[in-house]
Amino acid sequence: MNHHLPELDRRKTQQAIEALFEKYRIYKTITFEARETDLTALYGDRSQGPTNGTSEQTAQAENTNMDVPAARKQYCDTIDLMVERLSEREQRLIRERYLKQDDVYDYKVYNHMLEPPVSKDTYAKIRSRAFYKLALAFADRGMLHLEKLRKGSKAKGNGRAMS
Repeated sequence: MNHHLPELDRRKTQQAIEALFEKYRIYKTITFEARETDLTALYGDRSQGPTNGTSEQTAQAENTNMDVPAARKQYCDTIDLMVERLSEREQRLIRERYLKQDDVYDYKVYNHMLEPPVSKDTYAKIRSRAFYKLALAFADRGMLHLEKLRKGSKAKGNGRAMS
């Protein structure tokens, strides 16, 4: 049995994790529009007698209205749980840079949001370590494929998150 940790391509791993975080931000900021059923009566000729058919429209709309928000909440809760397992500095970096807003840049985080401020190189090391841990955690949850992120892998795609 192989017990050593996989060696991952840093760039592919970063792209895959950032894709998960982008989906997280979208789910957190864009509200779900509940589907409504069409209640307009049809005024047209139809054959007389029972059709023995029932409309699934209301049931489908209700299932969607219940399932989609629950799935989004579960996705965001999973991301939050994985981030909570990181060290304090790694958590702060990930939350400030990736989970709050789209327009936060690396230099803002390492100069102003981390206490004490760190150099660009130290920031890159902290982020790289956090992404590695997250990649392993997301792979355990089935949210990423580690095979696509391994160094030297020529798998098509960039290891992006599964839909």
